[in-house]
Amino acid sequence: MITIHLPSSKSICNRVLLLNALSYSPYQINNLSDCDDTRVLLEVLDSDTNQFNIGTAGTAMRFLTAFLAKTYGEWHITGSERMLERPIKVLVDALNHLGAKIEYTGKEGFPPLHIFGSALQGGEYTIDGSISSQYISALMMVAPYMEKGLILHIEGQPVSEQYIRMTRSLMQYFGVKVEINGPHITIPPQEYTPQPITVENDWTAASYFYEYLAIKGNGQLFLPNLHKNSLQGDAQCATFFQSLGVNTSYKKEGVYITSHSHKSPRRYVRNLINQPDLAQTIAVTCCLKNIPFTLNGLQTLYIKETNRIAALINEMRKLGYILTSEQIGTLSWDGTRCLPDNCPTIETYNDHRMAMAFAPASLVYPNLQIKNHEVVSKSFPDFWTEYSKLC
Repeated sequence: MITIHLPSSKSICNRVLLLNALSYSPYQINNLSDCDDTRVLLEVLDSDTNQFNIGTAGTAMRFLTAFLAKTYGEWHITGSERMLERPIKVLVDALNHLGAKIEYTGKEGFPPLHIFGSALQGGEYTIDGSISSQYISALMMVAPYMEKGLILHIEGQPVSEQYIRMTRSLMQYFGVKVEINGPHITIPPQEYTPQPITVENDWTAASYFYEYLAIKGNGQLFLPNLHKNSLQGDAQCATFFQSLGVNTSYKKEGVYITSHSHKSPRRYVRNLINQPDLAQTIAVTCCLKNIPFTLNGLQTLYIKETNRIAALINEMRKLGYILTSEQIGTLSWDGTRCLPDNCPTIETYNDHRMAMAFAPASLVYPNLQIKNHEVVSKSFPDFWTEYSKLC
């Protein structure tokens, strides 16, 4: 039995770091991730300067913009070249309406930002929920310290809604009241209470090992510190991979995943509006198992570390699969093939999930190479060490 040691959940770590800071907690966070995104956020929160470069850490950019807006001082925050192309206007508009003073120092609507931190007035605000749940989570976490609290009305179909629920659960763990009634979120003025916490491991990271077993067609792995009743929406990967040939057995100490013989679906259809980070994993799995698919709900993939839909279309063609995206937020493969490259070299576009999702493709394409493979440090620094256990 091979045991795979996964990183702790980046999504939970980043929220807990901010909540720890907001509660002035004396407690250390147990099982804190050592990935790039979490490290960047920790460095900023522990810094004694007012100039921050958060590189490619999108979550850190959103969360810190809200945190610094309510923190007295004058702050400058920037990031990588790609980060300066990722929009932040929805969040900045919301914060400025609620009493912040944030200015753009480059292109309107994008980082870098000049933030004049002060007390936030709060009140009511209507926000578009169809772009990024991180904007909503950022506002929620600083809302208890707004003078009037916050009543947030969400317009449109919210994406990655499970991350909003994760934020609420963690805020409640730190002692504040959060009411969610349909598209309305109400958070009165209050204070956080410091709490000790241990972070669970990362279900998104687990998905690449589900993918490996699905493609290989046999084997069993043990993944410690994963739980069925998880705060993470990507825990649904256990359900998603059932029809792709992987069973999950939940134990107190973690999960056992086992490849099983099965009749593949004629077509795999899934709406990933709440699990968009699983899109690359599922797309590569389906192609290599020769299962046509349609994935919906991928609107947020255009503004990730790269345009992940375009990246998947480009790189899967190198393996001989012609993917299409005929509507915004969709990705499909109808079984159409082309000649694969003799020695396919996968571009990662500085996107950690491209590298990890294509790693199991080497089971079918042994000459496959992955460029800039160290990009996995963004979320899973030990990925290649753990993956090598399978070889």
